[in-house]
Amino acid sequence: MVNAEKLITDNLPLWSSTIKAQKTRGRGRSNKRELYGVKKLRELILELAVRGLLIPQDPKDEPAAELLKNIATEKALLIKEKVIKKPKVLNDLSSEETPFSAPTGWVWTRLQNVSEYIQRGKGPKYAESGSVYVISQKCIQWTGFDSSVARHVDDQSLDKYQPERFLRANDLLWNSTGTGTVGRVSRLSSIESSKYVADSHVTVVRTRALESSFICCYISSSGIQSRVNPSHENPLVSGSTNQVELNTSSVSSLPIPLPPLAEQHRIVAKVDELMALCDKLEQQQEDSIDTHETLVKSLLDALTTTADPAHFQQAWQRIEANFHLLFTTESSVDHLKQTILQLAVMGKLVPQDPNDEPASQLIERAHVSKNELAEERKIRRDKEEYTPKSFLDTPKGWEWTCVGQFSHVQGGKRVPRGYGLLDTPTEHVYIRVTDMKNGTVLVDNLKYIEADIFEQISKYTINSEDVYVTIAGTIGETGCIPQSLDGMNLTENAAKLVFRDISQQFLINVLSSKYIQHQLKEAVNQMAQPKLSLASIKHTSIVIPPLAEQHRIVAKVDSLMTLCDTLKAKLHSAQTTQQTLTDTIVEKAVV
Repeated sequence: MVNAEKLITDNLPLWSSTIKAQKTRGRGRSNKRELYGVKKLRELILELAVRGLLIPQDPKDEPAAELLKNIATEKALLIKEKVIKKPKVLNDLSSEETPFSAPTGWVWTRLQNVSEYIQRGKGPKYAESGSVYVISQKCIQWTGFDSSVARHVDDQSLDKYQPERFLRANDLLWNSTGTGTVGRVSRLSSIESSKYVADSHVTVVRTRALESSFICCYISSSGIQSRVNPSHENPLVSGSTNQVELNTSSVSSLPIPLPPLAEQHRIVAKVDELMALCDKLEQQQEDSIDTHETLVKSLLDALTTTADPAHFQQAWQRIEANFHLLFTTESSVDHLKQTILQLAVMGKLVPQDPNDEPASQLIERAHVSKNELAEERKIRRDKEEYTPKSFLDTPKGWEWTCVGQFSHVQGGKRVPRGYGLLDTPTEHVYIRVTDMKNGTVLVDNLKYIEADIFEQISKYTINSEDVYVTIAGTIGETGCIPQSLDGMNLTENAAKLVFRDISQQFLINVLSSKYIQHQLKEAVNQMAQPKLSLASIKHTSIVIPPLAEQHRIVAKVDSLMTLCDTLKAKLHSAQTTQQTLTDTIVEKAVV
C-alpha cells in the first residue's frame, strides 16, 4: 500500500514550488498563475482517498456489502410508502466498468443504488423577490457553495414543485450543462428547509444512509472529472465541445466504489485535514509570490524614479547583487523588460555623447520629410497644431515632440460590407490585430482578400518601414511587419505611422514603454467598444534622442532583451521539468 503521508510530506518542496503560468481552473484560488503543485497534490489526495489508499482499512468495520443491503431495504420501504419513486432497473455492473480494484470490504455499485433521489432541477419562473431561491450553476464552484448569487423563484409557481425538489442538507449538486461549468460539484453541509430549489442545469443527488462527502470526493476526483469531456474515450457527457450535457441517466448509472460506513467517515476526515494543509500551502505560496513581486517592483522602480546618479548606481548594485534571487519567475523578468524600456527612454541605459547632433535638428528634418511626402501626395497634409508635454527628465540634446509632428498617422480599413476574409491564399493579405504579436505579424494563420476587394481599399496598406499601433480589441500593441507583407491591407482596428529620419526600432521601443502606454490607455474612449482615436495617437507626447544615440539604445535594448528571453526560456524549462515530475509522482502513486 502507498504510504500516503510519506508521499505527501517527502515532496512538500515540489508541491509548494511548482507553478504554471496560466489562469488556474479547478479547486483552489483563481489567479493569473496556476499553483500547479498544490493542484496536483489535491488531485492526488482525492485519488488516494477514493481508491482506499489514503488511510489503512480496519478489518473490524462492517463490510460495505452489508451497508448496501441496508440501503436497499430502506429504499424499498420508502418506495412502498410512496415517499420516493421506484427507480428504473439498471444492469449489473461489469468488470469493464470499474476502473480499479476495490480494497477488501469495499464494493462497486451504481450511484442510483445508494441514492433516494437523482434528478435535474426544473426551469424556474424568476421573480425579483420571493420566499425561495433558485440554485444555478454559478452557485456551485470548486471553492464551495455560494448562495449569494442565487435568484428568487416566483412564489405563485411554487405549487409546481414537489416536496422532494426542495434542497436538503447533504445533497450533492452537480453542474450538468455547458463547457467550463459542467462537472463542478458541491455538497450542501447545511441549508434552511424549503428555501432552495435547483434549476434545470443542475443535477441533485440525494444519497441514503452514507457519507455524502465521500461521494462528493469521488465525483471531484480526476478519474471522474476527466470523463466530463466529450473527447474522452469513455465520456460521461454527450454533445459537442460547445454544448456539453451530463444526462441524468449517466449520473444514475455511474459506478462508484463504496467503503464501509466507518471508513467513509475516516476518509472524509483525513481528506478535510489534508485539504486544509493544501489551503495553507497555497496561501503561503501566494504570499511568498506576492512578497517577491513587491520586492522586485520596488527595486526596479528605484532605478526609474531616482534622479541622482549616485542613488541610481546604488539601486543597480542592489539588483546586481541579488539578481539570481530576484528574477526567478516569468513575471519578474517581464517587469525587468519593461524597466529596460523605461530606462532606455529616460536616457539612463547608455551614455550620452556631446558630439551627437541634437534631436531638435533631427525632428525638424523629420517634419520636413513629412511635408515632402504630403507634396508628393503620398500622405495628406497635416494642418493640426501640436503642443508636446514633458513627462520625464531627459538628458541634454533630447527633445519632446508629438507623434504627429514627425509622422503621418493613418488608420486601416474594414473589408466592404458583404465580403468576408478567405483562408485560401491570394496575392492580398488582410492583416488583423490577432496577427500582431510580439512586435511583428505572425504568418501562420493569415487571412486573404480577392483582388477586386484590394482595389477598393488599396489606399489602406502598410509597409515594413512603418510602425503599427493597435487601436481596438488589444489596444497599444506596437511593432512592424515583415518585408514579405509589404503593401498589404491593414485592419481598421490598427493605425500605421509613416515617418523618416527616426530609428524604427527605437520608435517601437518608446511606444511600448510605460509612460507612452499610459498615455494611450488614458486616451481610449469609454464607449461599448473601446477604441483609440487617430487624433489621440497624433497628440501623444514622445521624447526623441539624437539619432546616433537611438541606434546605441536599440543595440543595448536588443542585447538585454535577448538575455531576458534566455532567462525566461530557462525558467520555463525548469517549470516544465517540475510539472512533469509532479505528474509522474501522482501517476505512479495511483497505478
